[in-house]
Amino acid sequence: MLAFFFPFFLGAALCALLGGTSLAQGAGEWRFYGRDPGGTRFSPLKQINTDNVSKLKRAWTYHMGELKRPHVSAPKSLIAAFESTPLIVGNVLYLSTPSSRVIALDSGTGAEIWEFDPQKGKGEKREYLQHRGVSYWEGQDRPGSGLDHRIILGTGDGRLIALNAATGKPCPDFGKQGEVDLRKGVSDRWAGSEYGVSSPPAIYKDLIIVGSRIIPGPYGGKGPSGKVRAFNARSGKLAWVFNTIPQPGEEGNDSWKGDSWKDRSKANVWAPISVDIDRGLVYLPTAQAVGDVGAGGLEAPGSEREGQDLFGTSLLAVDAQTGKLRWYYQIVHHDIWDYDLPSQPALVTLRQDGKEIPAVVQATKMALLFVLNRVTGEPVFPIEERPVPRAKKGGVFTWPTQPIPTKPPPLVPHRFTRDDISSVTPEHHRHCLELFDSLDFPGLYPTMEKPSLVFPGSMGGSNWGSVAFDPSSGLLYANVSHLGSARGRGGRFWDKHLWPCQKPPWGSLSAVDLNSGELVWQVPLGIVDELTAKGVPQTGTVNVGGPVVTAGGLVFIAATKDRRFRAFDAASGKQLWETRLEADGYATPAIYLDAKSGKQMVVISAGGGGPYSDETSDVLVAFSLACTDP
Repeated sequence: MLAFFFPFFLGAALCALLGGTSLAQGAGEWRFYGRDPGGTRFSPLKQINTDNVSKLKRAWTYHMGELKRPHVSAPKSLIAAFESTPLIVGNVLYLSTPSSRVIALDSGTGAEIWEFDPQKGKGEKREYLQHRGVSYWEGQDRPGSGLDHRIILGTGDGRLIALNAATGKPCPDFGKQGEVDLRKGVSDRWAGSEYGVSSPPAIYKDLIIVGSRIIPGPYGGKGPSGKVRAFNARSGKLAWVFNTIPQPGEEGNDSWKGDSWKDRSKANVWAPISVDIDRGLVYLPTAQAVGDVGAGGLEAPGSEREGQDLFGTSLLAVDAQTGKLRWYYQIVHHDIWDYDLPSQPALVTLRQDGKEIPAVVQATKMALLFVLNRVTGEPVFPIEERPVPRAKKGGVFTWPTQPIPTKPPPLVPHRFTRDDISSVTPEHHRHCLELFDSLDFPGLYPTMEKPSLVFPGSMGGSNWGSVAFDPSSGLLYANVSHLGSARGRGGRFWDKHLWPCQKPPWGSLSAVDLNSGELVWQVPLGIVDELTAKGVPQTGTVNVGGPVVTAGGLVFIAATKDRRFRAFDAASGKQLWETRLEADGYATPAIYLDAKSGKQMVVISAGGGGPYSDETSDVLVAFSLACTDP
C-alpha cells in the first residue's frame, strides 16, 4: 500500500513546493464565472509563473460530443460558439455546452462524473446557443444536516434549473421538480420572440439573480421584458423584480416620451452580473432599449423613442436583497449603435493619494473603460459629456451629447481617415478603400441617416470576455477588437477574408494602471497565418473571450481567430508561451489547483463556432506543468 501511494504524495509535494507559499482555503478553486463575485479574474496561484510557463503541457482533453450528434447539420459559421468558462469546486469541474447541457468532470483527469441534459428527448428540435457557464450555490440544508450544494443553470430556452452538485439530478424542492419557467411574467404574450439565458446567474446569499438574452421579434420594439429577477436558491420562489425599463412612478420613466415605455423590450442584462457581497450590491450592465442600426439596422434612428431611454446601455447598482435601485450611470444615451454593455463589471480597489477607493470598471464596445465609485456611482476619473451629431427623423431626436472618460484612454483609436485603410495586400486595400468611400464617418456616434461607418462597431472594443485585474499591481488587462460596423454594406468593416479594413493591429491586449488611469503597455493579440507566411508583421485578430491574471505574473488568454492559447508577462506584455488548439478558444480560461495531484491547472474551452471560425471543435483542454513526470 505504501509503495502505491508514495508516487502520488511525492508528486503532490513537488507541485506544492513550486507554489512557493501556502494558500488560504478555497484559493485554489474557481467558484464563480469571474473567479470571485466581483469578476476580477485574478488567481492567487503561482505554481505556474514567468520562469516556468514555457514548460506548460497539455494534461487532458475532454470532448463534449455535441459536434458528433446527428442533428448538428448547420454550416460551421452557424454553429453556436463554445464559450463556457467552467467552475471548479473541490476536485470537481462543472461545464456547460451550447445546448445547455451541464457536465461534471474530475478536475485532475477530465473523467466524466455526471451529465444533465435539459433538452433530453428533443431530438432534432434541440436548440443551440452560446452558453457561458453555470453558477454554484451552497447553504445549510437544515440545522445539523450539513451543506446543500447546487449547480444553478439558466437555459437557452428560458428555464432556471437547480441541480444536486454531487449527482446532477434536479433538486425536487426547487420550483416545479427542479426548474422555474423564466418566460412566465415577462414573455407570456410574445411567443415569437427568443427569450433565454446565455450567461451564468449571480449568487448573493440565498438568492439567484438572473438576467436574460432577448431577440424581440417582429413587434416594432415591443416584446419580452428585460427585467432582472431574484429567486430563492432553495425554493425557486420569486424574491424581487427590477424593471430595467422604468414603469410609471419609478425613477427614469420620464426619460420616455408618452407611453413609449409600455411593453418596451430589451434593456436586458445578458452579460454576467457582479456582486459586492460585503456591501450587498448587485451591478447590472444593460443592453440598448431596442432599435440599434449599428450593424445593418433594426429600427430607424429614434423611432418611437425620444429622450435618454433609461435604463438602456447603463450600469446599475441595485440592492442585492431587495432589488431597489441605488444608483445608475448611463454609458450611452439613446443607443442606436448596438453599444449594449457586453461584459461583466469588474469590482476593484484603487489607491489614490494614499486612500483606497472601491470602484467598478465597465468595459465597452467603444473600447472605453468607465471607472466609477461603486458605492456612489461617481466617476473616479472625470467623464465629459461631449457634443455628437444629432439625428432627426420624423421629429424625433437622438441625444446631443455622449459621456467620454478622460482616463483611461480609449483602447482603440476613435479617429479614422482614408489614410488609415489597410494595405496588407493590394486586393484587400482596393476593397476596403471602395467600402470606406461609400460610407459616412462623422465620428464615434454617427446619426446613421446615411450609410455609415461606426468605429469601433458593435463587435469592436471589449466584449463579453470582460477584463482581469491584479490587486497587487493595480493593473487591469483588457483585450479588444479593432473592428468597425458598416451599415448598408454587409454589416462589418472587413473583406471576404474577414480581415478588418483599417491598418493593423486588428486586435490587441492592453495593461492599464487603474490607480493613475494610464496605459502601461499594449501589444497585438493574434496572427493571420496566411499573412505571416507572406512576411506581413503580426496583425492581431478579431477576438472574443477574455483574459485571466495570476499571482505568478502571467496573463492567460485565447480569444483570437488563430486557434492559439497564449501566456503573457503581466508586467511587460511579452509573450512567454503559446500552443495550438483544435479550434478558436472563444472563452475565458479558468485556473485552479487540482486537489488530488497538487498541480495548478489552466483550462480553456476551444470550440470555434459563431460567425468568425473556419474550424469547429468540441474540446475542453487542461494544461499543467509536468512536475510529477518520471
